[in-house]
Amino acid sequence: MRILVTGFEPFGADTINASAQTLELLPQSLGEHQILTGMLPVSFGRSAWVLDELIAVHVPDVLVLLGEAGGRTQINLERFAVNQIHARIADNDGAQPVGERIEPDGPARREATVVVPSELTVSEDAGRFVCNRIAYYAYGLSIPAQFIHVPAVRPEKQRALVGAETDASPPVSSELTVAQLAASLTKYLQDICFHHGPRR
Repeated sequence: MRILVTGFEPFGADTINASAQTLELLPQSLGEHQILTGMLPVSFGRSAWVLDELIAVHVPDVLVLLGEAGGRTQINLERFAVNQIHARIADNDGAQPVGERIEPDGPARREATVVVPSELTVSEDAGRFVCNRIAYYAYGLSIPAQFIHVPAVRPEKQRALVGAETDASPPVSSELTVAQLAASLTKYLQDICFHHGPRR
């Protein structure tokens, strides 16, 4: 099986994105299963077609999409994505939609299509920023997909500036490290390998 895991570039005033850092620590394989990685732009307009390009190159069996949320202290599986985007700050292309629908004729929400037992906490609100936009798109694809928010972990003495961009809450500090994020997500990928999808 081939699992494509994506992260996001930094955005806002931050120079670090914990989802991108976590990607660097994931294994390239789990037994016979391949773990492939790719980076998405923090862009309402470009993120979906960049994901399409990554899918065309890697031909994955499963998608796991990572993003960071400054208002979270733990890893959250996002069960739903909603058909709305609302930006408190502009994305990295300068776009700042307010209350717009992602797909004019699309359903009000879509549900994650990867279903495996996991110890990770489930969230039912992916926010309205680019994370929600790409989750809504991915949940409509034929490939099983799961979006995951990680806390905005930063190196010692640095503070995340993101927060209300992704959730209606200010930035909070998480006691987790990037290494711990990667370890938890590796365990989740192992669960996917055991429970989900075809093998190649």
